[in-house]
Amino acid sequence: MPDLSLLFDTAAARTLDARASALAGDGGWGLMAQAGLAGWQCLLQQWPEARALCVLVGAGNNGGDGYVLATHALRSGRPVQVVTLPGKAPATALARQAAADFAAAGGCVVAFDGQLPAAEVYVDALFGLGLDRAPAGEALALIEALNSTTAPVLALDVPSGVDADNGRVPGVAVKAEVTLQFIACHRGLYTGDALERVGQRRLAPLELPDAAWDGIAASAQRWTGERLPALLPPRRANTHKGESGHVLCIGGNHGSGGAVMLAAAAALRAGAGLVSVGSRRDHVAPLLARLPEAMSHALEDGDALPALLDRARVVAIGPGLGQDEWARALSARALACGKPLVVDADALNLLAQDPHALPEAILTPHPGEAARLLGCRTADIQADRYASAQALAERFHAVVVLKGAGSIVAAPAQLPRLIAAGNPGMAVGGMGDLLTGIIASLRAQGLCAFDAAAAGALLHALAGDAAAAEGARGLLPTDLLAPLRRLANPEHSP
Repeated sequence: MPDLSLLFDTAAARTLDARASALAGDGGWGLMAQAGLAGWQCLLQQWPEARALCVLVGAGNNGGDGYVLATHALRSGRPVQVVTLPGKAPATALARQAAADFAAAGGCVVAFDGQLPAAEVYVDALFGLGLDRAPAGEALALIEALNSTTAPVLALDVPSGVDADNGRVPGVAVKAEVTLQFIACHRGLYTGDALERVGQRRLAPLELPDAAWDGIAASAQRWTGERLPALLPPRRANTHKGESGHVLCIGGNHGSGGAVMLAAAAALRAGAGLVSVGSRRDHVAPLLARLPEAMSHALEDGDALPALLDRARVVAIGPGLGQDEWARALSARALACGKPLVVDADALNLLAQDPHALPEAILTPHPGEAARLLGCRTADIQADRYASAQALAERFHAVVVLKGAGSIVAAPAQLPRLIAAGNPGMAVGGMGDLLTGIIASLRAQGLCAFDAAAAGALLHALAGDAAAAEGARGLLPTDLLAPLRRLANPEHSP
C-alpha cells in the first residue's frame, strides 16, 4: 500500500487495477468483490441506522461495485433498490457477473423513469473514473434528481460528473457526503470544483500484490500539518535575530498601505528576525503606529531602495503595489536584485507584461493572475490546476503557489504538493498578502524555496482553519495572526 499522502492520476489508477487483475488471474472479480464490500462497510460505519437504500448503477465496472454493495445490503435484510439508466445493461463481464449475483439473491433492478425511489441513503455507482465530460441526457436527469433529494449520498471511487484527474466539473455532478476512493487517492478530488462535490474523502486501498505497484509514480503529494515539525524545529537556545532572517516587504501604493502592512505582520508572526517595509511616504507613520516591530521606510523615488535590498535576505514584492510608474520602477529593481524573491499581486501583473525567468523566486498567483502570466483565460487555469501550476513553474523557472481551494505548489522537476487545508472564509481581500509575508519569512529562516512555499501555504491555510472555528463568514486576515504564531511553533501546538 502506498504512502497515503500520495495522489495519483487516473492513468495510474487504471494501470493498478489492470495489473492487480492480471496478477490475480481472476479477471478482476476479486478487486470488484473487495470494492463492493468496502463500500458496504463504509455505508454501515457512516449510517449504521439506515435501512432503505437505493444504489444507482452504470453499465461499467463502477456499476458492478454498486451491484456487489447492493447484494451485501440485501443479504443483511435491508430493503435495497437498484436503479439503472434506461437501456444501459451491464456492459462488462464483471458488471454482468455482479448483476447476476444481485438477481440471484432476490434483488430487483428498475430503470430510471424521472423519479428516484425514496431512500435513507443513496449510493452513486454510475461512472467512477469512466467519465471525463459533462453528463448528458438521462444521466444528467438522474444526477439532478439525486442532487434534489435530502438523503445523504455515498459515492464509490469518484462522484459521477467529477474529473478525477484535475477536479474539473464540466457540467452537473453528484454531491456526495462521503466519497470512498478505491486503491489510491485520486489527485483531482483534492482541488478546485471537486471540493464542492466529494464531501468526506476516504480510501479503501484493497489488497493488491506488491508487484502491481512496480513503476507506478504518484503525480502529487498531499501536505497536512504533520509536515511542519520537521521543517520548523525549535530554535537554538543561543540564537539571535539575524539567524531568523531579514525580510523586505515592498508595496503599499496610494490607498493600499494595509496590504504591505499585513505582509509584514505575517512575516514577523511566522518568525522572521527582522522585517523592513518600503512603501509610500504617507504610509510610514501609520505603519509605525500599527506595527512598530517593522522598520518602515519611505520609497518615493526609489533612491533608498538599493540600500534596503542590500540588507535584506529575502524580498517580498507586490502587496498593494499598483501598476503605475512608481510600482514599475520598484518592481524592476526588486526583480533584478538577485535576492530570493516572493512575487505577488501587482508585481505578478507587471511580470505578465514583461515575462522572464526568475529562478530565485516564489510566485503566488491566484487563478486570475495565473491566467495573465500564461496568456490564457481563468477558466483554463481552473480546468486543470495541476497542469497550470506546473506550466507556470516551467515558464518562469520558479516555484509557484497556485492559490485557491486546494492550493498547489509546483516547481521544475518536482512532485507537486497539494495543500490539504483552508476554508471558504479565506476568500477575502488581504489573505494573499499574509501568505506573501509567511512564505518570505520561512525563506529568510533558511528553508529552500520549494519547502518555504509549501510550508508557508500550509501554515497560512491551517491558521485560516483555526481562525474559522467560530465561522467562516466575516473572517479577517488579522484573525490569522494569533493562530499563525502558535502553528509556526509546532512543539507548542496540540
